[in-house]
Amino acid sequence: MCGIVGFIGKSNAQDFLINGLKELEYRGYDSAGIAVVQDDTIKTYKAVGKIKNLEAKLDNNINSSIGIGHTRWATHGKPTELNAHPHLGVYSYVVHNGIIENYKDLKDELIQAGHTFVSQTDTEVIVHLFEYYYNKLQNASKAFEQTIARLQGAYSILLLSQAAPNSIFFIKHGSPMAIAKNNNGDILFASSDAPLIGLASDVVYLEDGVSGVASNTTLTFSEDVSWTTLPVSKQTALKDGYRFFMEKEIYEQSNVVADCLLGRVNDEEIIFDELQNNDLNNIDEIKICACGTSYHAGLTASYLFERISKIRCSVEIASEFRYKEPLLNPNTLFIVISQSGETADTLEALKMAKNAGLHTIVVCNVDNSSMTRLAHNTILTRAGIEKGVASTKAFSTQTVVLWMLSLYFAKLRNQINSTNLKQQIKLLREVPKSLIVKDSIHEKCRRLSKRYLHGHGFFFIGRDIFFPLALEGALKLKEISYLHAEGYPAGEMKHGPIALADPELFTIALMPQNLHYDKVKSNVEELSARDSTICAISPLPFELEDDYIRTSTQSHYMLEFFEMLVVVQLLSMEISIRLGNDVDMPRNLAKSVTVE
Repeated sequence: MCGIVGFIGKSNAQDFLINGLKELEYRGYDSAGIAVVQDDTIKTYKAVGKIKNLEAKLDNNINSSIGIGHTRWATHGKPTELNAHPHLGVYSYVVHNGIIENYKDLKDELIQAGHTFVSQTDTEVIVHLFEYYYNKLQNASKAFEQTIARLQGAYSILLLSQAAPNSIFFIKHGSPMAIAKNNNGDILFASSDAPLIGLASDVVYLEDGVSGVASNTTLTFSEDVSWTTLPVSKQTALKDGYRFFMEKEIYEQSNVVADCLLGRVNDEEIIFDELQNNDLNNIDEIKICACGTSYHAGLTASYLFERISKIRCSVEIASEFRYKEPLLNPNTLFIVISQSGETADTLEALKMAKNAGLHTIVVCNVDNSSMTRLAHNTILTRAGIEKGVASTKAFSTQTVVLWMLSLYFAKLRNQINSTNLKQQIKLLREVPKSLIVKDSIHEKCRRLSKRYLHGHGFFFIGRDIFFPLALEGALKLKEISYLHAEGYPAGEMKHGPIALADPELFTIALMPQNLHYDKVKSNVEELSARDSTICAISPLPFELEDDYIRTSTQSHYMLEFFEMLVVVQLLSMEISIRLGNDVDMPRNLAKSVTVE
């Protein structure tokens, strides 16, 4: 997601800022900007799109020793230069990762005090609040202290001001921030290790609540900090200590889903700025089209659209849809899903739908991709770059977006009352917690993996929305372990596949407590009676299982869904590792499938 860099020292700040932002490109962004101090004046440069667009705007005659920079992925407000960071007050600039939850109240207060806002973002309140307090106190350090005391939410902040032109003020609260120093006396700031490696040897990773100020001569913290040694490898740093990018991305899901929710949920409604000014009231059907993991996210969503929005929903595999001569109704909303926005079959299906006069939406992770340029509306998943070929966080963010979309349409169609909507929003806000990887669960998957390296195949089984999750679990295992696996509706096992049951058939049973538990239990008993090896994933122990991965007791099946998603991802990864496979780059596969 968003990235932060900052520099104060003897070298050219502009060079570090641009190179540092390039090192953070892997996180995903839609705009970028820097602010540098030149002769006690702050100059700013911002651009939408790639960093090369920002570079084209730079003044090469600038030779500043102080500056801050940022790559932004839009949460509050569209990707425009006005909404890009750094944000300006009258004489100060700020960059910020995270969310200011009380920004509306602060903004109203500041407008009443005479401050003028130019962006749609929550970030801009920070710089105006700082200037409000500086105008009263005439002390930059105290003004910054007063400012951060008023902020609610999760954030990391760097602030420059002509009130203290040789200083950078900083705070970390719920969003990463690292500060490094080198033998030249330079102080470097970044939201991850990557921009710092090779330029400094010592680093402090700020704990929540730690703030301070850096100048040309001093670096002070609000409390004691611990310095450590930076990694020597950029590739290692990008993995953040994980063995594989896939492992890192499984662990990232909690944070990226939290980012996905930012600005889209409040206590009483779902907000999609992307859909404003569109007349969707006449839609009487939804058709979802996707491939692979994205197809499984769409299949999950079909249950939610019909259950919550009370609207007909069908799901098509894009490679089949293209050639079936489909009947397309102009009152059908056509939703395509793609991590990359370049998937060839899905892109062609989108073209067909648009040419037929259907309203189109793409759920995508890559802004300015082919699909985002073509569709009428784009909803970005904000998952950041996914380096592992086997998708993980793409699936979780796509599913969350589609769940929110089902609630959005339910409200639009008057199919949900305010009490139920608030309950659903409360559940959405609990999803990041359900996606946190528990050490005990990961260790159990690691230990069990050695038991599942042979046999003639796997069945992943589930009912309702846990059927698409079973499909996704089987796909993950196939992709990275090269073992045969199928996802199947649990109730369909007796209609043929149960003939395969024997001790060498491994059944991964998804058994949520809050949705059809007894039905799934009955299906698993049928397999157990035929000697299939059973691995039950459930909060409730099942006396016939051979292996048991115990999940948390949750209040709702959707929270169980996301926790079980993590389990099947981890189990597939650990089996692949045991087999000695390249987890991040499985054979025969590409990250973005741009051919038929």
